[in-house]
Amino acid sequence: MRSYWIRATGSQTALEARDVANPQPGPGQLLLRMRAAGLNRGELLVGHGLTAAGAAKPLGIEGAGELLSCGPGVSGFAPGERLMGRVIGAFAEFGLMDAGDAIRVPQRLSWEQAAAVPIAFMVAHDVLVAQGGLKAGEWLLVLGVTSGVGVAALQAGKALGARVIGTSGSAAKLDKLKPLGLDLPLQTRKGDFSDAVLEATARRGADLAVNTVGGSVFPEAVRALAFQGRMAIIGYVDGSLTAEIDLDAVHAKRLRIFGGSNKMRNAEQRYENVRGLTQSLLPAIADGRIRPLIDGVFDFADMAAAKRRMETDAHAGKIVVRMP
Repeated sequence: MRSYWIRATGSQTALEARDVANPQPGPGQLLLRMRAAGLNRGELLVGHGLTAAGAAKPLGIEGAGELLSCGPGVSGFAPGERLMGRVIGAFAEFGLMDAGDAIRVPQRLSWEQAAAVPIAFMVAHDVLVAQGGLKAGEWLLVLGVTSGVGVAALQAGKALGARVIGTSGSAAKLDKLKPLGLDLPLQTRKGDFSDAVLEATARRGADLAVNTVGGSVFPEAVRALAFQGRMAIIGYVDGSLTAEIDLDAVHAKRLRIFGGSNKMRNAEQRYENVRGLTQSLLPAIADGRIRPLIDGVFDFADMAAAKRRMETDAHAGKIVVRMP
């Protein structure tokens, strides 16, 4: 089968197209004919922890496809079912998915929309619901709201009844999010937004902040948080993995700061997050209250162009590749 691999050298990543043997499902696995896969910034940019220097590795961590067969010990699935979820090496004609990662694709979703759901909305469930405890009527601040995870957090927050403030350096990209219910767009890439957040919230501050940007905005996010506010750390597009911490503010406001990475979670912990997503957010995706925002769809042969689009940081929402 045809597949894409990625290699990191220095500060760059390079694609490799390879012909490899078709995979076979092992115990607890499902074999899918891949129909679409979603790009994730962390795989393509060195320093995000997903692609280390060394040998090339299969590209892709999420996608959607048609179930062909099940491995030993798997029950409850039928060939032909449409499934989406975590797929290591998703940019290929065929892929393997752990049965615990499988999510049935709602009828209204296309293959491309389905491929845009798994990672972004699993992160959104984790940081907004499982860890963030976001409640209806609370204020959600999303730093880097136009990223794939940022848009998912916006949409999930609105579905949960929150009011959402989002930051981005691009006014054009923020305009694309207005139809999704963004209550207050803030055009900035700097740590200069806390006054605007406090003004919008009647000096209360944000109840939950999702930081997809990194250390450069961390101190300002602390200033923008409400009493008993929470902050999720998701990514480092600014390349800054360190920041000063105002311990007095954390202490006095009883703040809680937590991470949203899956790097150290075991399989059962990841499956638990999948189950949580299907309960908290999948109903809103299924009935159309949440519609995945796709920036662009590229053909499988145009994988290099999809990668370039991600690297320009010009996208809003998810970039998806459609299989042949």
